[in-house]
Amino acid sequence: MPKELESLTTEDQKVLMDAVPYITILVAGADGDIDMREVHWSEKLTKIRSFSYEEELRPFYKKVGEHYDERLHQLMDNLPKDTDSRNQIITEELSKLNTILPKLDHFYARLYYLSLKSFADHVAHASGGVMGWLSVGFEEYKVVDLHMIDPVE
Repeated sequence: MPKELESLTTEDQKVLMDAVPYITILVAGADGDIDMREVHWSEKLTKIRSFSYEEELRPFYKKVGEHYDERLHQLMDNLPKDTDSRNQIITEELSKLNTILPKLDHFYARLYYLSLKSFADHVAHASGGVMGWLSVGFEEYKVVDLHMIDPVE
């Protein structure tokens, strides 16, 4: 476990780790069908961030990446297929971060928050569009800002 997260409860750590696959499912499935190109890109992005990202967050992404594919597919299988129901559950899960992030060092909490926003944006841009234009659909645009997570300024 990354040292910045060691002081948290096991449940809080799990919420932080699960935020990454939940964001993938939220964004990739925003239009109703989970886009597997976005899912595959999220798997690669998690691995990339474990060695080529903000130094303070590399251990986090390394830990997330250890079981990312398995956890992502487990969540996908267990969440409702109905988009609204699925998004409601994911929103509730991601909202739990609002009580966890204040427990972290402010610097790390802000890095983590910005990292999640960046992750969502990268997943949203993983498919669609023409030469980069219109690559984020309207439904993705509505969720990619992660409005359920309070900004860490």
